[in-house]
Amino acid sequence: MELTDEKLRQVIKQVIAEECDPNRVQVSVSNHHIHLTKEDFKTLFPHGKMEAFKPLKQPGEYATANVATIVGPAGKIEHVRVLGPCRSHSQVEIARSEAIAIGVDAPIRLSGHLDGTPSVKLVTPDGQVDVQGVIVAKRHIHMSDDDAKRLGVKLGDTVCVEILSKDRRTTFNDVIARPRKDFVLEMHIDTDEANAANVGMGSTTYGRIIVPDKK
Repeated sequence: MELTDEKLRQVIKQVIAEECDPNRVQVSVSNHHIHLTKEDFKTLFPHGKMEAFKPLKQPGEYATANVATIVGPAGKIEHVRVLGPCRSHSQVEIARSEAIAIGVDAPIRLSGHLDGTPSVKLVTPDGQVDVQGVIVAKRHIHMSDDDAKRLGVKLGDTVCVEILSKDRRTTFNDVIARPRKDFVLEMHIDTDEANAANVGMGSTTYGRIIVPDKK
Protein backbone atom coordinates (compact mmCIF):
# COMPACT_ATOMS: atom_id res chain seq x y z
CA MET A 1 0.00 0.00 0.00
CA GLU A 2 1.42 3.35 -1.04
CA LEU A 3 1.83 5.83 1.80
CA THR A 4 0.72 9.13 0.35
CA ASP A 5 1.38 12.50 1.99
CA GLU A 6 -2.26 12.67 3.08
CA LYS A 7 -2.18 9.20 4.65
CA LEU A 8 1.09 10.06 6.39
CA ARG A 9 -0.48 13.23 7.83
CA GLN A 10 -3.44 11.18 9.11
CA VAL A 11 -1.12 8.67 10.78
CA ILE A 12 0.88 11.45 12.44
CA LYS A 13 -2.30 13.13 13.68
CA GLN A 14 -3.53 9.83 15.14
CA VAL A 15 -0.22 9.17 16.91
CA ILE A 16 -0.15 12.68 18.37
CA ALA A 17 -3.78 12.36 19.54
CA GLU A 18 -3.01 9.05 21.26
CA GLU A 19 0.17 10.38 22.89
CA CYS A 20 -1.66 13.45 24.20
CA ASP A 21 -4.73 11.59 25.49
CA PRO A 22 -4.95 12.49 29.21
CA ASN A 23 -6.65 9.16 29.93
CA ARG A 24 -3.85 7.10 28.41
CA VAL A 25 -2.24 4.64 30.82
CA GLN A 26 0.64 2.20 30.47
CA VAL A 27 -0.43 -1.40 31.06
CA SER A 28 2.13 -3.56 32.86
CA VAL A 29 1.94 -7.33 33.33
CA SER A 30 2.59 -8.35 36.92
CA ASN A 31 4.07 -11.85 36.96
CA HIS A 32 3.86 -14.05 40.07
CA HIS A 33 6.00 -12.68 42.88
CA ILE A 34 6.70 -12.72 46.61
CA HIS A 35 6.87 -10.01 49.28
CA LEU A 36 8.70 -10.90 52.50
CA THR A 37 9.16 -9.63 56.02
CA LYS A 38 12.71 -9.11 57.23
CA GLU A 39 12.41 -12.23 59.37
CA ASP A 40 11.16 -14.46 56.54
CA PHE A 41 13.78 -13.08 54.16
CA LYS A 42 16.53 -13.91 56.67
CA THR A 43 15.19 -17.46 57.06
CA LEU A 44 15.10 -18.08 53.31
CA PHE A 45 18.31 -16.24 52.46
CA PRO A 46 20.50 -16.34 55.60
CA HIS A 47 23.67 -15.52 53.69
CA GLY A 48 22.34 -12.64 51.65
CA LYS A 49 20.60 -9.30 51.90
CA MET A 50 17.78 -7.72 49.99
CA GLU A 51 19.23 -5.66 47.19
CA ALA A 52 17.74 -4.12 44.07
CA PHE A 53 18.29 -6.22 40.96
CA LYS A 54 15.95 -4.22 38.73
CA PRO A 55 13.97 -1.08 39.61
CA LEU A 56 10.22 -1.15 39.06
CA LYS A 57 8.16 1.75 37.77
CA GLN A 58 6.70 2.71 41.16
CA PRO A 59 9.10 4.74 43.34
CA GLY A 60 11.14 2.72 45.83
CA GLU A 61 9.97 -0.67 44.54
CA TYR A 62 12.31 -3.16 42.90
CA ALA A 63 12.88 -6.76 41.89
CA THR A 64 15.63 -8.56 43.79
CA ALA A 65 17.97 -11.28 42.57
CA ASN A 66 16.38 -13.67 45.08
CA VAL A 67 13.95 -16.40 44.03
CA ALA A 68 12.02 -19.08 45.92
CA THR A 69 9.74 -22.02 45.15
CA ILE A 70 6.05 -21.80 46.10
CA VAL A 71 4.78 -25.16 47.31
CA GLY A 72 1.04 -25.85 47.56
CA PRO A 73 -1.01 -28.97 48.32
CA ALA A 74 -1.10 -30.09 44.67
CA GLY A 75 2.03 -28.66 43.09
CA LYS A 76 4.72 -26.02 43.06
CA ILE A 77 5.84 -22.91 41.18
CA GLU A 78 9.59 -22.60 40.86
CA HIS A 79 11.87 -19.58 40.45
CA VAL A 80 9.44 -16.97 41.78
CA ARG A 81 11.01 -13.53 42.19
CA VAL A 82 11.13 -11.71 45.52
CA LEU A 83 10.25 -8.00 45.33
CA GLY A 84 11.52 -5.35 47.68
CA PRO A 85 11.59 -3.61 50.01
CA CYS A 86 10.57 -5.81 52.95
CA ARG A 87 7.00 -5.58 54.22
CA SER A 88 5.29 -5.96 57.58
CA HIS A 89 3.55 -9.17 56.41
CA SER A 90 4.79 -11.71 53.85
CA GLN A 91 2.56 -12.10 50.81
CA VAL A 92 2.42 -14.25 47.68
CA GLU A 93 0.76 -13.08 44.45
CA ILE A 94 -0.04 -15.60 41.72
CA ALA A 95 -2.46 -15.91 38.81
CA ARG A 96 -5.75 -17.76 39.20
CA SER A 97 -4.61 -20.53 36.84
CA GLU A 98 -1.49 -21.04 38.97
CA ALA A 99 -3.56 -21.15 42.17
CA ILE A 100 -5.68 -23.94 40.67
CA ALA A 101 -2.57 -25.82 39.53
CA ILE A 102 -1.01 -25.91 43.01
CA GLY A 103 -4.30 -26.59 44.81
CA VAL A 104 -4.81 -23.25 46.54
CA ASP A 105 -8.10 -21.32 46.59
CA ALA A 106 -6.55 -17.86 46.44
CA PRO A 107 -9.06 -14.98 46.61
CA ILE A 108 -8.92 -11.93 44.35
CA ARG A 109 -7.69 -9.14 46.61
CA LEU A 110 -5.80 -5.88 46.64
CA SER A 111 -2.26 -6.14 47.92
CA GLY A 112 -2.12 -6.18 51.72
CA HIS A 113 -5.71 -7.39 52.17
CA LEU A 114 -4.82 -10.80 53.57
CA ASP A 115 -7.53 -11.73 56.10
CA GLY A 116 -8.70 -15.29 55.54
CA THR A 117 -6.22 -16.00 52.75
CA PRO A 118 -4.67 -19.48 52.37
CA SER A 119 -1.11 -20.52 53.15
CA VAL A 120 1.73 -21.99 51.12
CA LYS A 121 5.29 -23.01 51.85
CA LEU A 122 8.18 -20.99 50.44
CA VAL A 123 11.35 -22.99 49.88
CA THR A 124 14.95 -22.10 49.01
CA PRO A 125 18.13 -24.18 49.26
CA ASP A 126 18.81 -22.51 52.63
CA GLY A 127 15.42 -22.57 54.36
CA GLN A 128 11.66 -22.67 54.24
CA VAL A 129 8.75 -20.73 55.75
CA ASP A 130 4.98 -21.06 55.84
CA VAL A 131 3.27 -17.91 54.59
CA GLN A 132 -0.41 -17.14 55.15
CA GLY A 133 -1.18 -14.57 52.50
CA VAL A 134 -1.73 -15.98 49.00
CA ILE A 135 -3.81 -13.79 46.69
CA VAL A 136 -4.70 -13.22 43.08
CA ALA A 137 -4.10 -9.49 42.72
CA LYS A 138 -7.15 -7.43 41.83
CA ARG A 139 -6.42 -5.36 38.75
CA HIS A 140 -5.65 -1.76 39.65
CA ILE A 141 -4.12 1.51 38.54
CA HIS A 142 -1.38 3.30 40.43
CA MET A 143 -1.74 7.05 40.01
CA SER A 144 -0.58 10.27 41.60
CA ASP A 145 -2.92 12.46 43.60
CA ASP A 146 -2.88 14.88 40.66
CA ASP A 147 -3.90 12.08 38.29
CA ALA A 148 -6.77 11.15 40.61
CA LYS A 149 -7.95 14.75 40.78
CA ARG A 150 -7.79 15.09 36.99
CA LEU A 151 -9.77 11.88 36.51
CA GLY A 152 -12.24 12.68 39.27
CA VAL A 153 -11.58 9.51 41.28
CA LYS A 154 -10.47 8.65 44.80
CA LEU A 155 -8.89 5.65 46.52
CA GLY A 156 -10.99 2.54 45.96
CA ASP A 157 -13.10 3.91 43.10
CA THR A 158 -13.48 1.67 40.06
CA VAL A 159 -12.83 2.61 36.46
CA CYS A 160 -12.75 0.77 33.14
CA VAL A 161 -9.71 0.44 30.90
CA GLU A 162 -9.92 -0.29 27.18
CA ILE A 163 -6.85 -1.99 25.71
CA LEU A 164 -6.28 -2.26 21.97
CA SER A 165 -3.58 -4.86 21.34
CA LYS A 166 -2.66 -6.82 18.23
CA ASP A 167 -5.83 -8.46 16.87
CA ARG A 168 -7.80 -7.91 20.07
CA ARG A 169 -9.74 -5.13 21.81
CA THR A 170 -10.41 -5.78 25.50
CA THR A 171 -12.20 -3.70 28.13
CA PHE A 172 -11.45 -4.44 31.77
CA ASN A 173 -14.12 -3.35 34.25
CA ASP A 174 -13.75 -3.01 38.02
CA VAL A 175 -10.22 -1.61 37.90
CA ILE A 176 -9.39 -0.15 41.31
CA ALA A 177 -7.93 3.36 41.55
CA ARG A 178 -4.93 3.53 43.91
CA PRO A 179 -3.77 7.14 44.17
CA ARG A 180 -0.76 8.23 46.21
CA LYS A 181 1.31 11.38 46.04
CA ASP A 182 4.42 9.67 44.66
CA PHE A 183 2.81 7.02 42.46
CA VAL A 184 3.38 6.93 38.68
CA LEU A 185 0.40 6.30 36.38
CA GLU A 186 0.46 2.56 35.61
CA MET A 187 -2.12 -0.23 35.35
CA HIS A 188 -1.28 -3.69 36.68
CA ILE A 189 -2.84 -6.88 35.35
CA ASP A 190 -1.76 -10.46 35.98
CA THR A 191 -0.59 -13.00 33.41
CA ASP A 192 -4.03 -14.58 32.96
CA GLU A 193 -5.55 -11.19 32.19
CA ALA A 194 -2.63 -10.32 29.91
CA ASN A 195 -3.10 -13.52 27.92
CA ALA A 196 -6.82 -12.79 27.55
CA ALA A 197 -6.06 -9.31 26.23
CA ASN A 198 -3.10 -10.44 24.09
CA VAL A 199 -0.71 -8.21 26.03
CA GLY A 200 2.83 -9.58 25.98
CA MET A 201 5.24 -9.72 28.91
CA GLY A 202 7.82 -6.98 28.53
CA SER A 203 5.98 -5.22 25.73
CA THR A 204 4.88 -1.60 25.98
CA THR A 205 1.10 -1.49 25.83
CA TYR A 206 -1.27 1.34 26.61
CA GLY A 207 -4.92 1.46 27.54
CA ARG A 208 -7.48 4.22 27.88
CA ILE A 209 -9.09 4.94 31.25
CA ILE A 210 -12.88 5.28 31.13
CA VAL A 211 -14.43 6.80 34.24
CA PRO A 212 -18.04 5.69 34.66
CA ASP A 213 -20.67 8.38 35.11
CA LYS A 214 -21.39 8.89 38.79
CA LYS A 215 -25.07 8.82 39.53
